[in-house]
Amino acid sequence: MKQSFLPIVAVLLCGAVLITSANAGDTGSLPASDYKILAPISHGDLTIFPVVSARIHDTSDFITLDEGIRSGEVVVTEVGSLHSTMQRRPPYTQGPRVGGAEVNRLILINNSKHPLILLAGEVVTGGKQDRVVGKDRIVPAESDPVDLSVFCVEHGRWIETSTKFDTHASVMLQPSVRMKAMVDHDQQKVWDAVGSSRQSMVEVVAAAPGISTADPGHASGVGGGSGASLQQLNDTTSYAKARENKAVKQEVDAITEPMQKSYESVIKQLRNQNAVGVVVAVKGHIVWADMFASSALLGKYWPKLLDSYATEALTAAGTREEIGTKEAQIFLENWQARHEVVDSEPGLYRQRELVGDKFRAFQLTSLLAKEAFDIHLSKMAD
Repeated sequence: MKQSFLPIVAVLLCGAVLITSANAGDTGSLPASDYKILAPISHGDLTIFPVVSARIHDTSDFITLDEGIRSGEVVVTEVGSLHSTMQRRPPYTQGPRVGGAEVNRLILINNSKHPLILLAGEVVTGGKQDRVVGKDRIVPAESDPVDLSVFCVEHGRWIETSTKFDTHASVMLQPSVRMKAMVDHDQQKVWDAVGSSRQSMVEVVAAAPGISTADPGHASGVGGGSGASLQQLNDTTSYAKARENKAVKQEVDAITEPMQKSYESVIKQLRNQNAVGVVVAVKGHIVWADMFASSALLGKYWPKLLDSYATEALTAAGTREEIGTKEAQIFLENWQARHEVVDSEPGLYRQRELVGDKFRAFQLTSLLAKEAFDIHLSKMAD
């Protein structure tokens, strides 16, 4: 990149625009109304309704966080470790010294030649503690350091395991935890939701055949679930490590594997339709929807999203009810908002938070092309 290094202060003073409005029509168009719900795919307590659209966009120039971290072109680090990660813009003249690491701040540098998509709920592991991205956004190609707003999802650790962060586990927060980061913006509520989810995982694993809670270190479970896994689950405060736990993964895979086969079968039968997202129901209650600008982009996120939905189904309380396509279509079509907040970086992206009757939605719009288009929409039942 030809630009010179800009101090973090400049990043903090960038052209973000914050607008609040009672009328959602004042600051941008509502999401497209041409989404169509397909017949549901269910397994256990999880039901997904594939969503197709007559309209797609070219997203081939974008990279995801997983792709950027894997290639080494995207670096995420603690605030105080910034200078050791600079790889470009020689010669580098040291700017103002940034303070030490902070729980709710990380620094990201996109060294690639492609704009980077960040989705709220994506977990990065390492540093002094695991963190989760707090909001959807786009980071430009060959960026200057970007100050990320994040939340801790590993309560208790503050010891550096590495100078850089990784996404090797490709973990996305399950909807009930993801919502706390996106809506409440409250670190304690995120910790509480992580703790509640982890405890539910403990209970699921403890109830699995062959687990002995009296002697968790020696009990042997079925198909790889074991007392050792239960002990590891009890010992960790990390959401990512809980999700990576062998016994938990076995329970999640039992949900995702048959659903993935059914999903692939449905998509193959719809070659001329564009699968761009899903509406998600747990125990017959709609909880979430994710839609993307293209089938290709959905495909990149689909494995981690499906795992997150399955984890929600695995840990959710309550009794199961029946749900049909009609309810999912109504949920997807209602975008009438009574309040909105807009966060924008001109020429790069616009994010709108829409608050409506029994829902909240987040609309990430790319402003990089000649014609702006929605690159990701997430909607949650409120």
